[in-house]
Amino acid sequence: MLEADLDRRLLLPLVTRYHRLTNMSTQAMTVDHRLTDDPSLSPTERIRRRFAVAWSEMGAAWGVAPSTAAVQGYLLAHGGPVTDAELREALGLSHRAIRLALASCEEWGIVRRAEEPRRSGRRGPAGRAWVALDDHWEWFHRVIESRKKREGDPVIAILEQCLIEARSASDREEAELLQTRLQSLLGFVRQFDHALSAVIRADTESLRKLFAVLERQDQETLDRLLGTLSEIPEDELDDLVRTLSRMPSGSVRRLMRLAGQPTVARLIGAHPRRR
Repeated sequence: MLEADLDRRLLLPLVTRYHRLTNMSTQAMTVDHRLTDDPSLSPTERIRRRFAVAWSEMGAAWGVAPSTAAVQGYLLAHGGPVTDAELREALGLSHRAIRLALASCEEWGIVRRAEEPRRSGRRGPAGRAWVALDDHWEWFHRVIESRKKREGDPVIAILEQCLIEARSASDREEAELLQTRLQSLLGFVRQFDHALSAVIRADTESLRKLFAVLERQDQETLDRLLGTLSEIPEDELDDLVRTLSRMPSGSVRRLMRLAGQPTVARLIGAHPRRR
């Protein structure tokens, strides 16, 4: 009983921190769906609002407050600049909800303030206005980085703490089995986290180019590539990656052109690329 209480006290700070970081819906205000059916709206505005509602629902599935996702969705569809008052009207959210949602969007780095204030009506002073971050790879990059900090890092901390406790548990046989399972899970999470960190460090142009190339490949080509990689021993793949990473881009391009020559391709047992 005492050990169970101790375990709970040790894990509570980690679990509480994980919940606080990942569950952003504690102050979520849902978007009013009825606003999309207003007959006085232009067809374009109704589409923008429907998109914002759908984006908010997808955001909620990711653990993002619906109001935060709705603001980003509306700005993605609109472009901006859009004032706080216009966002409140479009999304049916209160002044406080919009303020919290915009603060959250700024924290995520997915919207930015317009350089010049903008007046949304005929009277009153000009208010702050917002625009979407139109570089989709950039805001995606920022979201992934934030999610790693909010979710990936706490999970690793929890697993590491559980492993420490399992090594000192008194029921040795059961504890050793637990250690094996936790160590396997921690290894997987660390591998994924390491790969994700590389994506986060990469500049958006590199990511854009990589996914553009993948998009141009048909399923058969991608399946064949992955099948080939699976047949190469891990240590040889490791050497290949390290070697390529040290080569200048010009040398890699010359190597690819050389491998594409019919004579060389036949020599190494490869199929020359069809022109």
